[in-house]
Amino acid sequence: MTHFTSVHTVGIPVTDQDRALEFYTKTLGFTLVADTPLPQLGGRWIVVAAPSGASLALTPATETGLDTGIRLGTPDAAATHQHLTDNKVTVGDLLSWPGIPPMFTFQDPDNNTLYTVQD
Repeated sequence: MTHFTSVHTVGIPVTDQDRALEFYTKTLGFTLVADTPLPQLGGRWIVVAAPSGASLALTPATETGLDTGIRLGTPDAAATHQHLTDNKVTVGDLLSWPGIPPMFTFQDPDNNTLYTVQD
């Protein structure tokens, strides 16, 4: 029986890998881990990582605008919400209920939905 011990990388479909790389590194603050040509697939294997080590692969795709289900943690949801708003990112309302950490949604340049949750 095989036992899984971790999730290594979560893929996000993007139509323009250069634009996505700029967004995820410059706007969101991820670090570039890998950028390798994949000529057989017509794109590159691009991986970016958060300080925690969790990584995202920015994969070539024609279908985007997906709800990724990915939750990104932040120490201050309100400050992150303001940062993304200031950078012209489409963000949802900052939500907060008693006993639940503040959270909001946002869209990357391919209209893929990601979630932000305060640590």
